[in-house]
Amino acid sequence: MAIGLVLASASPSRRMLMKNAGLDFEAIPAEIDEREIERGNAGRCLGPAELAAELACQKAIDVSQRLPSALVIGCDQTMSLGNRIFHKPADTVEAKANLLVLRGKTHRLNSAVALARNGAILWCDVDIADLTMREFSDDFLDLYLTRTAEAVLRSVGAYQLEGEGIQLFERIEGDYFTILGLPLLPLLAQLRELGEIDV
Repeated sequence: MAIGLVLASASPSRRMLMKNAGLDFEAIPAEIDEREIERGNAGRCLGPAELAAELACQKAIDVSQRLPSALVIGCDQTMSLGNRIFHKPADTVEAKANLLVLRGKTHRLNSAVALARNGAILWCDVDIADLTMREFSDDFLDLYLTRTAEAVLRSVGAYQLEGEGIQLFERIEGDYFTILGLPLLPLLAQLRELGEIDV
């Protein structure tokens, strides 16, 4: 059976977004080492948005090489404060340190999406959201980390906006889908342009 549209991701939230949008697809995770790609591009001095695009493209290419006839969607997101790129915290100590750095500041989520076929990129786009954390107290932070426990280790920012993480913020500017890691509106527009979904 021919495979049409493929999401190169194991992310439950990305799968949910695509399913809710009525897309017919299969999810086949990419098999790449993101940190290795990041280290390999250190000499290119990629900014956070460019790195997100590179990772999304590499994911799309990886799965597309295995399924050349499929149209493959690759996605990635980086979180940055200036040029500093954050990664998922290894433990709650690192999560607390990162949240203290972000407290009272505006950080950026750089969400990239790419389309590939036959091992080649057809299109790539990066959308950005700016999130401003409030000046929460040290006591609040300790209680937040206690209540959210291991959940803070599952996201790069040590928060989930759909959960208690929303209490860390005073302002959010950007598309909801971009914040969740899949710029869905540009993707849908491109799929329509390619004739993959109904106009």
